[in-house]
Amino acid sequence: MASFGSVVNQYKTKRNNALSSSVSWILLCTFLVLLMQAGFLWLETGLVRAKSSVNIAIKNMMDFCVSAAVFWAIGFGLMFGAGAGPLIGSEGFLASLKNASAWTKVFFFFQLAFCSTAITIVSGAIAERATFFGYFAIAILGASVIYPVFGHWAWGGLLSGEPTGWLEKAGFIDFAGSTVVHSIGGWIALSAVLVIGPRLGRFSRKRDRFGASDLSLSIAGAFFLWIGWFGFNGGSVLAFDESVPGVLLNTLMAPAAGGLAVMVLFIVQNRRPDVPRMINGVLAGLVAVTANCHIVSIHSALIIGAVGGLICLAAQKLLDIHRIDDAVSAIPVHLAAGIWGTLAVALFGDLSAFHDGAGRWDQFLIQLQGVGTAAVYAFGVSYVGLRIINMIYPLRVTAREELRGLDVSEHGHESAMQILLNELESHARKGSQTRPVSVEPNTRAGVVALRYNRVLDRVRAEIAEKENLLTELTIEKQRAEVANSAKTQFLMNISHELLTPLNAIAGFQRYCVNSSVPGPRARMSTIPS
Repeated sequence: MASFGSVVNQYKTKRNNALSSSVSWILLCTFLVLLMQAGFLWLETGLVRAKSSVNIAIKNMMDFCVSAAVFWAIGFGLMFGAGAGPLIGSEGFLASLKNASAWTKVFFFFQLAFCSTAITIVSGAIAERATFFGYFAIAILGASVIYPVFGHWAWGGLLSGEPTGWLEKAGFIDFAGSTVVHSIGGWIALSAVLVIGPRLGRFSRKRDRFGASDLSLSIAGAFFLWIGWFGFNGGSVLAFDESVPGVLLNTLMAPAAGGLAVMVLFIVQNRRPDVPRMINGVLAGLVAVTANCHIVSIHSALIIGAVGGLICLAAQKLLDIHRIDDAVSAIPVHLAAGIWGTLAVALFGDLSAFHDGAGRWDQFLIQLQGVGTAAVYAFGVSYVGLRIINMIYPLRVTAREELRGLDVSEHGHESAMQILLNELESHARKGSQTRPVSVEPNTRAGVVALRYNRVLDRVRAEIAEKENLLTELTIEKQRAEVANSAKTQFLMNISHELLTPLNAIAGFQRYCVNSSVPGPRARMSTIPS
């Protein structure tokens, strides 16, 4: 029979092995969540116009730098620090984490990645007209005050294992952040869009000018987001146990249903699928299942994802009606689908997971309370805060800078393709077909420029040919006019030469006629007496 000491040692060994596997799993999931930053970067870069693509890409990188620094300095303490109770944490600011456990460190790493995800949602919504440093201010506001405070209300006890936030204690369920991450980011995005305003000409008749620059890149970005989402939801289990496969399976099926629902709708309505809307349908399905993937069946996940995709479409239509310009549909995807996914917890979730045996209606009211709180707090604080910041430092570039493109106006970067487009615009404005455009070797812009110059060569050849023909026609016309003048002069001379003798003959004829006819006296003398 084993001694008590050996039993204790076996228990410690099993516990340490379980902890080690969980730490490894959370680290892997954190890397996947960080991969979502690249997914957001590619998605947004492909959906905006080429003249601002570098600007949106660097914003996605720098908002991670900002959110990491701010979350470490302030956010982590407000969100998970003990001491202040149900409203905010009061410990853990500027934490060194030197003597912290491996679990605490990996938990901090994982939650920092979540914070950066919430902040980067805003960048796409206000793309193509927000200043670089203005976006810095938005990121700081979101990472320091808005996200961690609401996060404490809903998730404050995750590190300690005991509920501390008031929403958490009330039974609010948001497993991986349909509201805590995505709706919070969506509310900040909505307030920023309202403060900054739409892009110039966005709601004019020429809407085709705002088409995506590279949909293939956006599709790749959406795939990276999908892959990263397995870490987003799978890591939120905070352990590597038997519940992980079910979470991952729901994370797979819900976005598939969302993409298919949108595709079928557009095929029925327009007889062809719409690529950006299908991308949004997939992402909306991911957002919708994030709050409930741990307590719903695969059938429910399919329904939640499909409805999430359709709700995203309805939300986009609502934004267009009210002339709210969201450049990449971040608000419909993250805010609208996030609200739906949070409420779907009560509609489809396992009853045994609800707080104190609550029924579906009671849980629905709890979920609705969480959604409403997020709306009031996140939208209210961000809208007021951004109004104040905008009065101090403009959040929007000037009209000239916007028309020129943020790559040039904000960073002084002008790509070979943009240089070519500027030259082509100059040709179109001046009507010049004589000067060729510059060719940048070994680039796509250079290939286009070379083909364009060949077109100009052909145009110039045709113009020269037509000018030669016109010259020949002018010469022939002049010759015809000279010949016609000579003909007219000849006819005038001939008529003069002919009319003079003819007039003489006609006069002589009249004289002869008058002489041959006797007068009255001659006729009287011939009468016999």
